[in-house]
Amino acid sequence: MNEKVNLIKESFEKDLLSIADLKKLNDVRVEYLGKQGKVTELSKMMKDIPNEQKKEFGMLVNEVRNYVTSSLDEKKKELEEKALNEKLASEKIDITLPATKIPVGSPNILEKIIEEVEELLMSMGYDVVDGPEIEEDHYNFELLNIPKGHPARDAQDTFYIEDDKLLLRSQTSPVQARVMLANKGEKPIRMICPGKTYRRDDDDATHSHQFMQIEGLLVDKNVSLSDLKGTFDVIAKKLFGEDCKTRFRPSYYPFTEPSVETDISCFNCHGKGCSICKNTGWITVSGAGMVNPKVLEDCGYDPKVWTGFAFGFGAERLAMLKYGINDIRTFYNTDLREVKNFDRKDGE
Repeated sequence: MNEKVNLIKESFEKDLLSIADLKKLNDVRVEYLGKQGKVTELSKMMKDIPNEQKKEFGMLVNEVRNYVTSSLDEKKKELEEKALNEKLASEKIDITLPATKIPVGSPNILEKIIEEVEELLMSMGYDVVDGPEIEEDHYNFELLNIPKGHPARDAQDTFYIEDDKLLLRSQTSPVQARVMLANKGEKPIRMICPGKTYRRDDDDATHSHQFMQIEGLLVDKNVSLSDLKGTFDVIAKKLFGEDCKTRFRPSYYPFTEPSVETDISCFNCHGKGCSICKNTGWITVSGAGMVNPKVLEDCGYDPKVWTGFAFGFGAERLAMLKYGINDIRTFYNTDLREVKNFDRKDGE
């Protein structure tokens, strides 16, 4: 038996020298260690060995099996290393060449503008509130001092869903009415409500039937128009730079009294006059005013005790001014060539 073990070992050593590739190595492994392999057959002979010789024979079989296994593993490592070196020698890579440039997108422009305003006003104590886009006429118009037959309803050209009761909200102001009613006229309010609004207004490249509004409301005691002016100053400087100047002009909105148009100094010509500001040196960015006492009363607040102001921006309007965009459809395109430079004015 010992002689047979030695013969198998000698045969393996000869075959090991003939191995030149991984296929040959696998064939030799099967020949000696497979189910019908030579070393495996030795193990099967154990039952025919006298009991007193089984221990010695078992040690020999284990020794030759370990020898064959370790030799084949070492040979495999040697062949794999050789194959890798040959591949590296034949497949040279010039690491001095520029890598392939993969284009990436930019942050959504409208979300970026909204987040800037949200972060600023939250730092001033405002809450961010959301509301339904399918709204009741009662909240969208009547509670805001726009009764049926009021000309403002025609100006906004609303999308009605069910007669004159349900509609796609034409502004985010109904969220303000809902918050005032929920508070029952008992506590101050500082809130903004950014969101989608809908109007039949898509006559040119600067208007769309769907647009994003950012409306704010502050209700408290002893609030004045100067508080609104100070708040607007902070927002304008945050969005358009510390050298931005602001002004109010008298206007009219049914839900505010007095009402104002809010202007910023032209960031392009700095007051000298250009096409952006239509040679006036000023750009209108929003409407605002003191909350109409009737709106306060209808929403549960005593106008003799409480006062407040409201303001509203179009997110698209702000973004078009800040980034020099002249077509509102750009905000909804997926062409990376159009969106890749929108961070340039932020130094990013």
